[in-house]
Amino acid sequence: MNEFNINIDSRAVAGYDDDNVITLDWWEHIRLRPGMYIGKTGDGSSPDDGIYVLLKEVLDNAIDEYMMGFGKSINIGIEEGVVTIRDYGRGIPLGSVLDVSSKMNTGAKYDSKAFKKSVGLNGVGIKAVNALSSYMFVQSFRDGETKVIEYNKAKIIEDEPVRKTDEPNGTLVKFIPDEEIFKDFQYRDEFIEPLLKNYTFLNSGLIINCNGKKFTSKNGLEDLLNDRMTSEPLYPVIHLQGEDIEIAITHANQYGEEYYSFVNGQFTTQGGTHLSAFKEIVSKTIKEYYSKNFEYSDIRAGIVAAVAIKVQEPVFESQTKTKLGSKNIVSTDPESATIQKFIGDFVKKELDNFLHRNTDTSEAMLRKILESEKERKAIAGVTKLARERAKKSSINNKKLTDCRLHYSDTKGEGLEETSIFITEGNSASGSIEKSRNANYQAVFSLRGKPLNTYGETKQIVYKNEEFNLLQAALNIEDGLDGLRYNKIIIATDADVDGMHIRLLIITFFLQFFPDLIKNNHVYILQTPLFRVRNKKETRYCYTEEERIDAISTLGPNPEITRFKGLGEISPSEFKHFIGENIRLDPLTMRKEDAVKDMLDFYMGKNTMERQQFIINNLIIEEDV
Repeated sequence: MNEFNINIDSRAVAGYDDDNVITLDWWEHIRLRPGMYIGKTGDGSSPDDGIYVLLKEVLDNAIDEYMMGFGKSINIGIEEGVVTIRDYGRGIPLGSVLDVSSKMNTGAKYDSKAFKKSVGLNGVGIKAVNALSSYMFVQSFRDGETKVIEYNKAKIIEDEPVRKTDEPNGTLVKFIPDEEIFKDFQYRDEFIEPLLKNYTFLNSGLIINCNGKKFTSKNGLEDLLNDRMTSEPLYPVIHLQGEDIEIAITHANQYGEEYYSFVNGQFTTQGGTHLSAFKEIVSKTIKEYYSKNFEYSDIRAGIVAAVAIKVQEPVFESQTKTKLGSKNIVSTDPESATIQKFIGDFVKKELDNFLHRNTDTSEAMLRKILESEKERKAIAGVTKLARERAKKSSINNKKLTDCRLHYSDTKGEGLEETSIFITEGNSASGSIEKSRNANYQAVFSLRGKPLNTYGETKQIVYKNEEFNLLQAALNIEDGLDGLRYNKIIIATDADVDGMHIRLLIITFFLQFFPDLIKNNHVYILQTPLFRVRNKKETRYCYTEEERIDAISTLGPNPEITRFKGLGEISPSEFKHFIGENIRLDPLTMRKEDAVKDMLDFYMGKNTMERQQFIINNLIIEEDV
C-alpha cells in the first residue's frame, strides 16, 4: 500500500496537467526532433550525415521529374555551405509553391498517376529541408511565368507575386543548412560524387552538372560496377534489363561479397527485401545452371553485383529510406506479385539464358566458384576449431567489452550510432571503456602489433587468435548481414607504432573484408595531439595550426601537453572525444586508389624500395 502511495506522490511532483500539453508547429517538431526526419545531424564528415539527406531530398524531386520524362539535365552548385539545385522539369504548379514547401503532408506524389514510382511519397522531404535550413529560396518556372518564396527557418520572409519570365520550365531551390543544428558542417566531394554518380547510373542519359563537373552514364549498372570495383573483374559484367528491373553481376579476385541495391532510384545502403531476394535467387539460378551441389557461400565469394527495381508505393523502414521493407510490388495490394517472385522470374530466365549463350563467361564464373570451394574445404578443419575457440572465448572474452545494443538488431532506435573501438594496450582500452556510452559503444583490445596479413589466404584469419576473435566480435564470417556495429573505429596512438598498428588493421580489412570499407563501416578516430590551457580555459588541438592559434588566444605561457598515446588521456577527458564531438575520418575505397598496388608497396616484401621511399620523404618533428 505504501508503494502505491509513493507512486501517486511521484506523479504529483512531476506535474501533469493541461499546462503540460503543448502543440508544436510542423517546423518546430522537425527542428526539435530532426532525427525522425533525416536520421542524424552531423557535420558532413560521414556519408549518412543529415546535410547529405537535405541535398538528396531536393535532388529526389528533380530526379522524379526526369523519370517522368521531363528535363534531361540538373545543375548543382555547392559553395561555402550554400546549395543551389536547378532542374528543367515541369516546375511546381505556381499556385502550390507555398503549400509544397511549407505544409506537411502536401505534394503531388500521393497521386500515383502523376508519380507512379517515386521515392518521396510522404510529403515531408522539402519541408524538412525548409525547417532545418537558416535560409531557403524556392522558385518555380512554368509556362512563361515564375513564382518565388523565401524562408528563414521555415518562416516566410518573402512571397513574391507571379510574374512573367523567359526562363525554361523547372524548379530552382537554394538552401543553407542551419549551423545551429549542423554545427561546423562542411559538404565533402568524396561523399557527394558517389551520390551523383548513382543518380546517373540509375537514369541513363541524365546529365548532372555539379560545380563544373559533369556526371552521366550510358550503360547504367554496368557503369556502376566498373566504377566501384577496386580489382579487375574475372569476366565482363553481366548486364540485364527488364521492365522495372535492372541487374549487373561479375566476380573479382577478392574476399567477401559486394552489393549495391536501389529502389526507385534510392540507394538502399542497408538492403532490404529486394536485396535478400536477389542474393538468394542469383545463387540458386547459378547452382541450377551448373547442376552441381555448390554451397551458396562459394557461389557468392568475390561476387560484385547490383540490383535496381521500381515499385509502386515502396515501404521503407526509416524516413531516410536506406532499407526496403516492402514485400509486394504494390504494397497496398496483397494479391500483387511479391518482390521475391518479381525478381525471381526475371533472374531465373534472363541470367540462365545469358550463361547458356555466353560460355566464356560461364566458364570463368565456374573457375572462380571451384577456387572458392577448394579454399573453403582446405581450411574446413581450421575453421571448425577456430569457431569453437572463438565461441568459448566469447563467454569470457577479455578482449571485447561489449555494448548493450547492436547494429544487427532490427529493433530499437539509435542503432546507426553503434560502434566498436579497436585499440591496443590496456591503458588506452581502459580509458575508452570508462568514458564510453555503454549502450552503443564497444571496445576490442588488441595485444601488441597484429600480423601483417597481406598476401595471406583466409586460413590465417582462423589461425591467428587476434583476428579470429575480432572477426567473431564483429560477426562477419558469413558476410555483413550479421554485422554487430555500424562503425568500426580504429583508435591507435599518434606515434609511429600507432600508425603501424593502424596500417596492419586496415590491411586485414582490405585483404579479407573489403566490403566493410566499401559500405562505409570503417573509420579512424582522431584524437587531439595537444592540450593547451591556462587557469581559465582548456583547448584541445588536433593540428599544429590549432596549437599555434590556441597559444596566441590563451595568452603568454599556457601549459602545453603533447599527447603521444591514448593512455595519456584521462577517461574524463576522453568523453569529449568519443561523444558528440567525436572526429572520425572515414576509410574509403575507389577504383583510382589502386588498392592492390598500394598494398603491395606499403605492406609487401619490397623492403629496400620502401626504405628508400622513407629516407627520401623523412620529416623530423621537433619535440614541443
